[in-house]
Amino acid sequence: MSPLLARSRHVETSRASPTPEHKRTGHERRDRVDLTKIPIAVCAILGLLIGTADAEECPPGALGVSRTLVVDPTEHPNVGSMQYPETLPLNDHEVVLTFDDGPIPRYTTPILETLASECVKATFFMVGQMARAYPAMVRRVYDEGHTIANHTQNHPIRKLSADQAAREIEGGFESLRNAVGDPQAVSPFFRNPGLLRQKSVEQYLAAHGDMTWSADFLADDWTRINNSEVAKRAIRRIEARGRGILLLHDIHPRTVLALPEILNELKSRGYKIVHVVPAAADRPKTATSAEQWVAHPTPEQDTSPSQPRPPRRPHRRGLRKLQG
Repeated sequence: MSPLLARSRHVETSRASPTPEHKRTGHERRDRVDLTKIPIAVCAILGLLIGTADAEECPPGALGVSRTLVVDPTEHPNVGSMQYPETLPLNDHEVVLTFDDGPIPRYTTPILETLASECVKATFFMVGQMARAYPAMVRRVYDEGHTIANHTQNHPIRKLSADQAAREIEGGFESLRNAVGDPQAVSPFFRNPGLLRQKSVEQYLAAHGDMTWSADFLADDWTRINNSEVAKRAIRRIEARGRGILLLHDIHPRTVLALPEILNELKSRGYKIVHVVPAAADRPKTATSAEQWVAHPTPEQDTSPSQPRPPRRPHRRGLRKLQG
């Protein structure tokens, strides 16, 4: 395994820690039963009931997750056709859902409920300060099977010095780890606030085994449009490309209202949801070809997804020097 993936703040596996009893799968719970002390007929009934429990969690016709894509950040450090020559190796009619800037309970909670109603998983790029304010929300996102990713500590929308950028990156990772309570629960995925690129930042992230995410399409949900327009723009841009990473925000009421419509439209048009996780020692990367990673931008793509925010005081612990 690459030494970059073995860093203390990176994920060896997103589910490496022991699973709480109440979250064990039916098969795990069944293994704890001493079947030699139960009549065969009872065992058969018990096995049937437990074996179907997982299937009953998703309602009939739910969109669901078609597959899990396991990626190695050291091989593909930058993804998203809006800014990079590579994007995720998705098949036609496959979409990856991402949410930025949270968590905020009054918006993140209904978004989680909508995702759960369709048995869909997403990647949440969280701001460290928000994670500190709402650690229970971060844990809930993780416990419900979504990917936790870094969106800096304070969400600065400006060019940063080398030291400032390193502080923002490391502070964000530390806040997320502390909020979840498991250092292995935070993925080595990172997205720049506002998709503002700095070559030195990208180099720093790549050197530390992190994958920088841009996007393939936006829904403009940070602008002053209504939820119906958010859904229309999302679907129109998804249809234009046919596959890719959708960038949304879990800090706006219009996104909460638009998400059910987006998922319903994706389902009716035959799209599938892909969940992305990092490779680990016990979770090998998904086999792909180089051609599958090649990005093909569309004319409508924009690069201004986030609104400016006043800077907050940066977190200073755990700083590693950024070169350049």
